[in-house]
Amino acid sequence: MERNGLPDRMREAKIGRWVLGVCGFLLVSFFLAPMTLEEGSVGPLQGRANAIDYYSEDGFGSHGNQATSEGGADGQCCPAFAWSEVNFYAAIIYGFGDVNCHQKSERSWEVNNNQLPVCTRDVGIFAGLFIGGVVFSRRGWNRWTVRDTCLSLLPESMLHGVYAKNQRTMLWLACGMLLCVPLIADGFLQLLTSYESTNFKRVLTGVPFGFGLGILLCSMFAARAEAFFGAGQVLLPGEARFTLASNGRQESE
Repeated sequence: MERNGLPDRMREAKIGRWVLGVCGFLLVSFFLAPMTLEEGSVGPLQGRANAIDYYSEDGFGSHGNQATSEGGADGQCCPAFAWSEVNFYAAIIYGFGDVNCHQKSERSWEVNNNQLPVCTRDVGIFAGLFIGGVVFSRRGWNRWTVRDTCLSLLPESMLHGVYAKNQRTMLWLACGMLLCVPLIADGFLQLLTSYESTNFKRVLTGVPFGFGLGILLCSMFAARAEAFFGAGQVLLPGEARFTLASNGRQESE
């Protein structure tokens, strides 16, 4: 029997492997895709987050290729690039980056003299997502709720007092905030002050955020109340148990 009261944790391991597999594939592809293209054919890009800017050279999704007053002699800020016209693999990866990332050249790395599909912050986030999947595949347990499933990664001895005092929500939120603070602080300092981060700092602050996001994502899929016969079957740290409170809410005692 596993430490959550179930006979095995095969489902949790499978979910962790799915997250690490998908995020690992994307992370590696961010560096491989530029190598499949002609050297120096991508960048500098200057797109927008959550928008399609480099689908074509003109027409739909060509905002990043449009002439600007800040451009060179021809009014264009950078060489034209259309991910719909490159090989299928690179098109998928650059299309993913186009939709999800601002793709600012000064905040991105280059491989093969081609700009990566995403900025360094996103590289850090996906590295964190990958690590989160790895850790959850080895240490994550379904404990009825998303919150308790997330906390299952922490050492049991650390959680005894937390569950005895029913402070698990506070600990869960504190862990989440701790992982988010570096990215939030670095990003908002850039937005609100003259401070300018570096690509190395963007990666470092993106990793913990991505790690927390990966653990949360795995826990959302892994937490299944129907896997238990009842709340009382869930094994919790310090021999705590879920019980039905008088007001109808489930609490641990």
